[in-house]
Amino acid sequence: MRCFLIAANPTDFEIHLFHEGTLYKSYQLFGAHIIRENGVLGTRFGVWAPHAQEVRLVGSFNDWNGANHKLTKISDQGVWMIFVPENLEGHLYKYEIITRNGQTLLKADPYAFYSEVRPNTASIVYNLSGYEWNDRAWQRKKQRKSVYHQPLFIYEVHLGSWKKKEDGSLYTYKELADELIPYVLEHGFTHIELLPVVEHPYDRSWGYQGTGYYSATSRYGTPHDFMAFIDRCHQAGIGVILDWAPGHFCKDEHGLYMFDGEPTYEYSNMQDRENLVWGTANFDLGKPEVRSFLISNALFWLEYFHIDGFRVDAVANMLYWPNSDTLHKNPYAISFLQKLNETVFAHDPTILMIAEDSTDWPKVTAPTYEGGIGFNYKWNMGWMNDILTYMEANPNERKSLHHKVTFSLLYAYSENFILPFSHDEVVHGKKSLLNKMPGDYWQKFAQLRLLYGYLATHPGKKLLFMGGEFGQFDEWKDLEQLDWILFDFDMHQKINAYVKALLKFYKRQKSLYELDHSPDGFEWIDVNNAEQSIFSFIRKGKTDRDVLVVVCNFTDKVYHNYKVGVPLLARYKEALNSDDERFGGSGQVNQKEIAAVAEPFHGKPYHISLTIPPFGISILRPMRRRGERNKHAEKEVRRDAARRGKR
Repeated sequence: MRCFLIAANPTDFEIHLFHEGTLYKSYQLFGAHIIRENGVLGTRFGVWAPHAQEVRLVGSFNDWNGANHKLTKISDQGVWMIFVPENLEGHLYKYEIITRNGQTLLKADPYAFYSEVRPNTASIVYNLSGYEWNDRAWQRKKQRKSVYHQPLFIYEVHLGSWKKKEDGSLYTYKELADELIPYVLEHGFTHIELLPVVEHPYDRSWGYQGTGYYSATSRYGTPHDFMAFIDRCHQAGIGVILDWAPGHFCKDEHGLYMFDGEPTYEYSNMQDRENLVWGTANFDLGKPEVRSFLISNALFWLEYFHIDGFRVDAVANMLYWPNSDTLHKNPYAISFLQKLNETVFAHDPTILMIAEDSTDWPKVTAPTYEGGIGFNYKWNMGWMNDILTYMEANPNERKSLHHKVTFSLLYAYSENFILPFSHDEVVHGKKSLLNKMPGDYWQKFAQLRLLYGYLATHPGKKLLFMGGEFGQFDEWKDLEQLDWILFDFDMHQKINAYVKALLKFYKRQKSLYELDHSPDGFEWIDVNNAEQSIFSFIRKGKTDRDVLVVVCNFTDKVYHNYKVGVPLLARYKEALNSDDERFGGSGQVNQKEIAAVAEPFHGKPYHISLTIPPFGISILRPMRRRGERNKHAEKEVRRDAARRGKR
């Protein structure tokens, strides 16, 4: 059991650090805590309201009348406290704030650990201590292995619409653990990424417009229930990443907006404060107390909930000032993000800090001591946009878009990238991934298999939004569950079987993940065949043994005896072919081993001749007899590496 001890009274030093912007466990100072003060068991409440004339505590314990529960202002910068000599666990509460102009506001606690189920908005006194964690093996494993050299294939999930009960009600955290974890294991994903679980009033904001940053949403259960969900994920060997939005928040009247009647958590200047695109308010990232609030929030999820990482939403919206026709850098956001990442990695260097950044800002994943922003991963939005533009084009027109596929390798190693097919690409009229594919019914499925194969073999870690694994035909309907009925149809069963086989293959092939962030792990074979829209390349691991040859055909043509240059004089076996009939393909596969010929081709010393499937990907690996090292092949790899080094 982990016990989090809260001091009876905050020290002057803690308050100083909070106002300095460096109190990174401010959740121990603010919010509602069951403590003992002078031997008396009670509940301490703390809130920051710098512009308030008066703050009262109201709730179910005093009939929502705060006349006898006035908070004391203990710092000139607006820290207010009260100790109630009762254990108020389970009670509802809010802060009644009297503004400088005499207005009365009822606000939920920004540091509340639990909240009422929407549409109700009160905070709930909740003791986070007491949960028995059983994930030590997972934590030890994380410390032993570097994520950069390990497989990473993320399943992005919105808990409210992944699956629902027959009456349309939501699954609880406990029920989701029973349903979602076996499903993720069965498919072979390494991590689950949850759309934001901070408390939020509007379902269709998907959690990106929050009010309770310290409150795991009560839609699915209690904070302890959410801890149990994460614990069970870890026991099953699955990491959990939270989508997190520290850039902006919703403007509902009970939330952070104009918290004490004046700009508190948001910028004072309306031009900077208002996020006109989303109808939200931007956090004032230059305000020290806001920095304490947000950086503490990241550590809070790590410490209490054992989260394995964050996907930080809308980083571009922070790095550049909003509502401007030109791009102006926001120095407050830059220093905030740098300090955030430094603090998180000081707490736990294994954490995934993933930037959702759509700009070409340099060094997003470089350490801060090298002038970087300090994340360790960034979504590759450029790759995603280019490959989807290419795939949505008529196959006959793809030859003119050849550069959309090749361009990503010019910058693939400038950052540590994750390749995302996320929720943003399958909603608001953008169509599902399957329905983006042109052509008839069969061609759509074939091209989706090809796209997933290309995703798995391109350098970078991977992410797929829920439903993509079985070919959701409609785009994401966020108020309904996924179309599980599609499993009744043969082609959806087969593409699901393909995704399972692809992920299993991906995790077994070190060449597909060991050198994701090094140019040593990738080499083009033929990058210039625009006329036939065929691409071929090599993926490599750290050792000579780990080599794969990949051929992608983005047209419906079949080619027999197609020559491909290869690096090793060996026999090659087709390890995976997306056109396999068991995956719904036409059966244009290479069943027999293919012997390389000692004749140069494609700039390689040898070549093979194989069948190229329509709208298909073929992955081949050099073969060795069991227990026998292919000394000649390894020698050729070393020679090839030496030749490349001299160029």
